Amino acid sequence: MPLQGVCWLLCCRQGFSLLGRDYGEKEEEESFELRNKEDVTPNGRSPAEVTVSQPTRTANGTNGHTVSEVSDEMKSLILGKNRMGLEEEPEMLVKGWLLREVRGNWIKQRRFWFVLSQDSLDYYSGPEKGARRLGTLVLTNLCSVIWPDKQTYKETGYWSITVYGRKHCYRLYTKHFNEAVHWACAIQKIIDTKAPVETPTQLLIQDIEENKFNPEVVEHIYQHNPILKYTQGPLYAPLLPFPYGSLEHTYHSGKGYGSVREEAVKLFNCLQQLESAREPVPIIQGVLQTCLDLRPLRDEVYCQLVKQTSYTPAPYTAAHLRYWQLLTCMSCTFLPGSTVLKYLRFHLKRIQSQSPESEMDNYASFIFEALEKTKCRECVPSWEEIQMLMNRQEMLCTVHYPGPGYCQLYISSHTTANEVVRRMQEKLGLQESKNTFALYEQNALWEQPVSGGALIADILTSFSTKESESKSKLKLCFKLYCLMDADSISVESIEYLLLFEQCHEMVVRGQLPACEEDLQALAALRLQCLMGDFSTHAPCPPLDELFPIHMLEARVLIALSAPQALPPCQVAAQGCPTAQRFPTGLLAGALWSHTATAAHKQKVEHDLRLRSRVKEEAAAVMGSILERWKGLAGYNRRDSMAAYLTIARQWSGFGCTLYEVDFYISSTGSFSQKLWLGVAATSVSLYRQGEAEALESFPYGQICSYGVSDSNTFKITAGDRDLLFETTKLTEIMQLMNAYFSAIRHQRGKGEDMDIKIKETTEVSFHHLATTPTLLELPSHPV
Repeated sequence: MPLQGVCWLLCCRQGFSLLGRDYGEKEEEESFELRNKEDVTPNGRSPAEVTVSQPTRTANGTNGHTVSEVSDEMKSLILGKNRMGLEEEPEMLVKGWLLREVRGNWIKQRRFWFVLSQDSLDYYSGPEKGARRLGTLVLTNLCSVIWPDKQTYKETGYWSITVYGRKHCYRLYTKHFNEAVHWACAIQKIIDTKAPVETPTQLLIQDIEENKFNPEVVEHIYQHNPILKYTQGPLYAPLLPFPYGSLEHTYHSGKGYGSVREEAVKLFNCLQQLESAREPVPIIQGVLQTCLDLRPLRDEVYCQLVKQTSYTPAPYTAAHLRYWQLLTCMSCTFLPGSTVLKYLRFHLKRIQSQSPESEMDNYASFIFEALEKTKCRECVPSWEEIQMLMNRQEMLCTVHYPGPGYCQLYISSHTTANEVVRRMQEKLGLQESKNTFALYEQNALWEQPVSGGALIADILTSFSTKESESKSKLKLCFKLYCLMDADSISVESIEYLLLFEQCHEMVVRGQLPACEEDLQALAALRLQCLMGDFSTHAPCPPLDELFPIHMLEARVLIALSAPQALPPCQVAAQGCPTAQRFPTGLLAGALWSHTATAAHKQKVEHDLRLRSRVKEEAAAVMGSILERWKGLAGYNRRDSMAAYLTIARQWSGFGCTLYEVDFYISSTGSFSQKLWLGVAATSVSLYRQGEAEALESFPYGQICSYGVSDSNTFKITAGDRDLLFETTKLTEIMQLMNAYFSAIRHQRGKGEDMDIKIKETTEVSFHHLATTPTLLELPSHPV
């Protein structure tokens, strides 16, 4: 029995020494891609792989590994093949003359005889027997082919194909397109037939998974394979297999990345720089950004981090903990693949058992919890979020609500908009409200509802980009979303304040159809609510915060564009035939610059007149509003809000959300009529902009279906009518209608007494609408 154990130990040492040579302290570039088709074992692995990962049971029940001279075998394969002449080449699939790009003192093209076989692409000095082989590109499933493109043909006059191997890249040219396609198809077909290449790290991960309940074997695997352990030296090849070739035809281009294999090696260098970096956040952000852009590298970085946190010489130092901090950020940003995820979890448990109640144990526990919640992020974590994650803390998020109020909440990298809405309702005492609420991204000029499943951390990170584009500060705002029952809102509640503020936002945007007298009354009530009784010393808000200023501009434009009486001389000139004044084309060139200058001068004068008239109109309107404000003396804040909402509710569409749409008119066959589409609790209505009465209204019981028919067209089917609208607010309209239907079903006892169902049209092409509630079938008859 002891003798068998010694034999097993010697076999393991000898078998794993193969990896020690190729992936030891030097971790030289791998050479596992050359394989003999005939040398594959019954289980599908080559002898090289068996030595690494295939345990065999011995009599005493321990695991062992067989030994084979892989290096000599591959060496003889290469030498033997190079000695073969053209006449000995087996199974030639395609052969012919091609031009190959050769790099010397300058790039030039030379003509060679190319031969494609089942294992390689070779080229010779000529087609005759005994011709000298000049080069070989071994084909594996990691090789790639770039097909011919027109741009290269326009530039060079040749159709080009490029073949990428591990060590070589062949750029081949031919005058004939069909010949180029034939070669590309044949090479790609050979690549597709090749078995997947597995790296030593992959094989060792499989061994660890198979023996995870045997600590002695796992320890032995780690001790005899430096590729799995911390290293201070560079990495010369990725730990996982990646296709050879340019990034332009594989994953991502336009950001200056090299091939995925090159980026994997660069990332390991970045990881090592963390140990000595004074400020680690930029490096962490760079690694996360690369992983966001190049999805295949996520598993690679996880494997590199597991490697650098295994058997570290000084595990409790701040430099070493940088790896754990990056691993924490990774776990809150990306999920690894299933195989790497199992390996990562095994590693975390192992660290916890080896170093209980240490900082590494704390980071491992945090990462375990994060992996249970993480979804793929849309943005790289911000500087603030990374700093919080490095300390395993939560961020403070400010959520505003209409008016001057705001709440501050602690959020994690996994907190969604729905969670924040629920917590805001609890803080403001709105749990029992029949209405629904949502978060909005908002600035002074624009707002957009946030999808319930969106991560708040991503929203906050995106604010910096949007603020730089719009040059306006963004904030998160908690607002009413679906107004199901306005009458039941108590005047004393904060919900009443939310309703008042959102109603005023609609008024200022011009989305409350009312006469000017009512709009001035609303502005006066707003002043009374904000400022109290009139005072000459009170600072008054600007008019555009009280009144829809665009109405004044429209009125002035109409006045200025009306035909005015012309001077008699101009009238006389208009009556004269053109020929009597100047012949056609006479002095046209000489007068051109004068005419352009005159037109520009006329435009400047028109703009000045417009601004002057708008100021005059604004001053007159503001004077009327102030006079009305004086008459409201004695109104308290609650009375002012109640009077304001009483006037607003005179509009039959009060409580609906208006979207500007272009309505499709079948008689003209175009989207030519600009309307408002109003989405409310009971119906969908169409309004002419600025008019209070609806052109048509469609109760939800009459709507058979609704959805997106193409990239910017919304379709509603009501009875036998199809209504088409062109709008940029497709997602928002869909989400709001879904929310109203969902709220109605919830209020009616999960829909038992409700026949209205929703279906998505077959023309839907917006894949990102998957974030909205699931659309159901609904009948075409009214309820």
